[in-house]
Amino acid sequence: MKDTPKTAWNPRRLDMRAFAQAGASLQDEEPLSAFPRVQGEAALNDGAAPAPVRWQATGEMRAAATGGSPDVWLHLQAEARVPLTCQRCLAPVDNPLTVDRWFRFVADEAAAEAQDDDCDEDLLALEPKPDLHDVLEDELLMELPLVPMHDVCPEPIPLGAAGPEAASEEVAPRKNPFAELAKLKK
Repeated sequence: MKDTPKTAWNPRRLDMRAFAQAGASLQDEEPLSAFPRVQGEAALNDGAAPAPVRWQATGEMRAAATGGSPDVWLHLQAEARVPLTCQRCLAPVDNPLTVDRWFRFVADEAAAEAQDDDCDEDLLALEPKPDLHDVLEDELLMELPLVPMHDVCPEPIPLGAAGPEAASEEVAPRKNPFAELAKLKK
């Protein structure tokens, strides 16, 4: 595998067959803002810039399982730290995201759809030329946790439903609804 300068390949419209035949690779470090759908999920309250997204893409040709011409493959790796809202304490919590995926490319969307049920690998179409940023952003979105939470929240969690000020006030003890029935039994 040889590294090629990132100016030689356009990740927004990547010629995957040529990229894989060259055994090329691309790597970059980009701000989270380069991935607007992921940034839309982030809890960016304090004004601090989130950590950048580091990614690498490598193309290769592999012998086809059925013989014939070799298949085009892409290995995509990425790391990011995305601040999300903890669903327990509602404070920001950093979530590390890691992507390490292989994709096999087929001629077009129809071929991908036809082969999808019969194969274990992820399939993408060579045409139209894929946007590597869109593929990477999709993978990052799939890595987001369904319910982001701290392992241990930094602040105690108020248990009152009316808010923190209500939790500090004294609450009158509730009457036992069966107390009146107990009196009737006597």
